[in-house]
Amino acid sequence: MSLDLITAAYAATIATGGIIGYVKAGSAPSLAMGVACGTLMMFGAFQMGQDPKNITLSLVTSAVLTGVMGYRFSNSGKFMPAGLVGTLSLLMVIRLAYRAMSV
Repeated sequence: MSLDLITAAYAATIATGGIIGYVKAGSAPSLAMGVACGTLMMFGAFQMGQDPKNITLSLVTSAVLTGVMGYRFSNSGKFMPAGLVGTLSLLMVIRLAYRAMSV
């Protein structure tokens, strides 16, 4: 089984963040969306491990997280967690866009 390791690490970070949000604040939406997005990204990491050109799922998921968490950060001004997730997601979008152009 082959995985894109950077995408898999990002997926684990997103899922873990959702779990931490639930444990610390009792936020069921954080748990649901963190685990859902982490699962989608992990599946995307698997797809990219099989075919490096297959970045669509990972790119779309990262772009959505960039938009949602960037919007939450701009409204709240709090870097944790929205700013951090928005920044990591933007970095993933840039990485995947670069990968799409070079593969």
